[in-house]
Parts: sequence; C-alpha cells; structure tokens
Amino acid sequence: MGNTNGSAGTDAEGVETAGSAMSTAPREDAEAGQAVPGSFGGVRKPGALGYAAWSAREAIGWARWFWRQLTSMRVALILLFLLSLATVPGSLVPQTSVDAVKAEAWRTSHETLGPLYDKLGLFHVYSSVWFSAIYILLFTSLVGCIIPRTWQFVGQLRGRPPAAPRHLKRLPAHTTWRTDAGPEEVLAAARKLLKKRRFRTEAAGDAVASEKGYLREAGNLVFHIALIVMLVAFASGQLWKSEGQKLIVEGDGFANTLVQYDDFKSGSLFDSDDLKPFSFYLDSFEASYERTGPQRGTPRTYEAHVTYHEGADGPGRKATIKVNEPLQTSGSKVYLIGHGYAPVVTVRDGQGDISFRGGIPSLPIDNNITESTVLKVGDYRTKDGKKDQIGFKGNFVPTLDLKTGTMLSQFPDLDNPRLVLTAYHGSLGTDAGTPQNVYQLDVSKMKQFKDKDGNPFAQALKVGDTMTLPDGGTLKFDGIKPWATFQVSQQPGNVTALVGAVAALVGVAGSLFIQRRRVWVRAVRGADGHTVVEVAGLGRSESAKLPEELADLAADLQADAPPVTATDAPDPAESAESADSSAASEGARA
Repeated sequence: MGNTNGSAGTDAEGVETAGSAMSTAPREDAEAGQAVPGSFGGVRKPGALGYAAWSAREAIGWARWFWRQLTSMRVALILLFLLSLATVPGSLVPQTSVDAVKAEAWRTSHETLGPLYDKLGLFHVYSSVWFSAIYILLFTSLVGCIIPRTWQFVGQLRGRPPAAPRHLKRLPAHTTWRTDAGPEEVLAAARKLLKKRRFRTEAAGDAVASEKGYLREAGNLVFHIALIVMLVAFASGQLWKSEGQKLIVEGDGFANTLVQYDDFKSGSLFDSDDLKPFSFYLDSFEASYERTGPQRGTPRTYEAHVTYHEGADGPGRKATIKVNEPLQTSGSKVYLIGHGYAPVVTVRDGQGDISFRGGIPSLPIDNNITESTVLKVGDYRTKDGKKDQIGFKGNFVPTLDLKTGTMLSQFPDLDNPRLVLTAYHGSLGTDAGTPQNVYQLDVSKMKQFKDKDGNPFAQALKVGDTMTLPDGGTLKFDGIKPWATFQVSQQPGNVTALVGAVAALVGVAGSLFIQRRRVWVRAVRGADGHTVVEVAGLGRSESAKLPEELADLAADLQADAPPVTATDAPDPAESAESADSSAASEGARA
C-alpha cells in the first residue's frame, strides 16, 4: 500500500505539473514577485526593473507572434490576393501617371467622388501608401517564408535517407519474394540499381534506404524566389521607367533628349541623365488599306522606315518599325503607335514675304483619318505693313466625297485629298508666355475673316490651290507628307520580370509533377536458408506512380535475385517475421 500511495502521489504531482504546463495563467509566487496576467506567461517582479523586464518580454513575444503570422504561407497568399485586388482601381480609375489630362477631367466631372478618390489615392494607385504597404508586406512575407525553408532544404540535402522501418509490409507499396542469392549480394545489387535510377542511397544493417524527389522542394523555393524577383522587377520598372511620345513628319528626326518629347512620363526615381543617347529619322512611311469587303479601310501595310544612330555619333543603320515590332536600341524600345497626314503649306503675308513654310501635323478624329488642322502664324504683316497674327483652323480630308453631304473622309488613303480652312486674325495669346496646345486655336481674342458678302471666310483646297485672304495674304497648299507617332519606352525591369515569370512556371511545374518518395530494400536469411527480399516505398503525397515504380524496381532487382520457384515454399512475409523473431531471440540470449 505504501508503494501504491507513493505511486499515486507521484502521478498526482505529474498531473499537476502537466496541467500547469498547459495553463497560460501566471503562477502566484510571493517570493518571485507580483503575478500579472501576460500574453506570454511569466511574472512581473516588483519595482521599475521588474516592470521593464516584463514589458520587454511582452514586446518581444508579440513581435515574434507577428513575425510568425506574417511569414506564414496563409498570410502570404492573403497578401497576394489583396495585391491583385488593389490593382483593380488602377484599371478602372484614370491614373495621373498614365494620362493626367484624363484623370483631371474625371475628377472635375465627378464632384462628389472626385475628392473622395483623391483622398484615397485612387488617381495614383501604384504610388499610394496603402498599395505600397501591401507590396512591402508581401515582399517581407515571402522573404520570411523562403529563408527558413532554404535552410531546411539545405539540411535535407546534407542528410541521409532514414533507416528502414521494422515492418515494411505496413507501408502503402510493398512486395516480397524469396531467392537463393545471399543477402549481401541482394543489397549490393539493390544499391547499384537505385543509384542508377538517381536515388540517394544509404546502407544500414540488413537494408538499403534510398530517397528521391528533392527537386520538388527546390521547385517550391524557386517559385517563391521568382515571386520576389518579379516584385523587385515591377518595383524597379515603376521607379525608374520612362515613357514619351513624339510625332515626326516624314523627313524629320528625333533625338532622345527630354525637350524633344511631345509628352513624357517617368518614375519617381528617374533622372534625365538616365536617357541613353540615340536618334532616328523617319525616311518614309508606308500604309495600304483593304478597299473592299467588310474590312474595308483596315490597314494591310503599316510600317515606318527609319535610319537610327546608337550613341552620340554612332553609324547610321536602316530599320523598319511595325506595329508590335518595335526598334530596340540603347536599352529603349521605339513603338509605332499612330499615323496621319501633314498638309504642307506656304503662308505669305500682305507684303508678299514668307511667314511660314512647312508641314502641319494634324490630329485624326475618326478611323478614316479625317484630321483637325490648326496653324498659328505669329510673324505676319498686313498689306498696309501693320503687324498682326493670324490663325487657320479646319480639317484635312484624305478622301472627300461631296455626294455624302459631309466633310468627313470616306477612306483613309489619299484618294481625293482636300484641305478645308477658315482664317482668323488678332492675338494668338502666345506673347503672354503661357504654354499652349499646338493642336488647338484660342479665338477668344481673334476675329474671323469675312468675304465681300460678310460671310465667314473659308475655302476647300486641292494640292496646288492658293487661298487669298481679304488683307492680301495667301496660303498655298503645296503637298502632303505622312507623319507617324512613336512611343519611346525604357522599362529597366522587363527582362528581370520575364526571367522571374519563367522561373515561377518552372518552379510550379517541378513542385506539381515531381514526387518525393522513399524506397527501402531489406534482405535477410530466412529459417529455410533462403534469402527473404522485401521492397517497400513511401511517397510524400498520394500518387499512383509509386506502386508502378516499385514494381519496376522489383522486376529489375529480380534479374540479380531471381525468386525461388518451389511450390511449397513458405510465405516470404512469414519467413521475414520468423527471421526477425529469431534474430531478436538470439540477441536477447546474448
């Protein structure tokens, strides 16, 4: 009874100890200090030092808890989902970085939602605080996931396959047979066969352990590292990117400097010194269109022939730029994005002097390239010698058909071109120093010319025609030159993002199709003198290929360890158990 009571007392103390270990409530210990509930156990000792130590323990505990949550795969997937949702407003709401004019127009037209969207940063989603927070947290989460898994994977690579379980027949895939070959011969043949099939092997006692499929975990690591690479690439692309557009008339050129662009946008860390020097000239533009059928007017040939120079004084090289076939030079891509016509005119003032000569780039307003045309002439004198400014406003029509009753082009090619203009005189507003849109004419301080009957002065010109203004000036329609608009883009992270995307696909494929599995081969001498061979396998995930692979291994191994053909042979599994029992009994007697 004394022993029983002592045992009961020991059990009670063990239960109490185990129960106290499971409890999160602090123990009250008058000698240790004041018991204060805490999230991570422990007691608070009296005094300022005790409070400081308890507070530090709580802070470190919460920091570790937050880090474990942040670096968990569950949180990483949630952040990845949130990042994909955060990009939706950037696709639906006009972005200032893409089209500032359109974003301002949207803000002005929506008086209620505009200020709210502005406070939420929806007009600049990709540089907003909340988008950056999600981006940085996802980056941190992925790094926190990868580092411990990498060390774990390195440890697995340095480790050896585990020893064979005692009862191989309990594994999901198992086969056994008896052979006349000796156990050493069977194990040597098994090890050679497994190495030939690229298994890592380890001989231990009466069995050979092997393992294969380490690249599955490598695929997971490659996938996560690739995500980090893509995040870095996208961030660098947004921070250091530059993108500008330029309209070039046939025969003119462009140099990659900031002042040459018609429109230019860049990332927050971009510097004008980052622009690589190169230049090109538009030698000619070739366009042809479908003339019949339902696709009438659709471009068939649409290409710009250019001569470009790499660097400040590089040799001239010929190239053809097509849609989706940009020119790549000096780290930039030059895309062809538009085409139109520039009427070439000569303007003489009332004194007969040339005030302007050249092409007028006009903006298309429909698919048939009906264009809005504006010309501003600031240096002009009337027939009386007085200084004046004049402006022309109208349309250029590549194919005019008066039978339609409209002044719109009926086809995008130059079948029947007309330049329809009206003229104004007065102040263009250019002397005030305020920037103006070259494609718009402000007539608020100008008067329209009138003909002798008092009607607004306007005229439709063919190539070679001359418009004579009431004050004696003239405008002659000399010819037509095509123009093309180009977009010059510098995206420093594109190649890195592509490499990351390909690596992510390879990593996903490896993690999905590569199976981690282990195979053991045991050979022991049975009670009847024959060798009992057991082959068993265990996969990390459910796969129908493991039994097939094990059957192939057993078939190949039987070439060196052929099965016994006797019909009265005992069951191999029973022989294996008998051999194990005999070995255990002998060990006990020893």
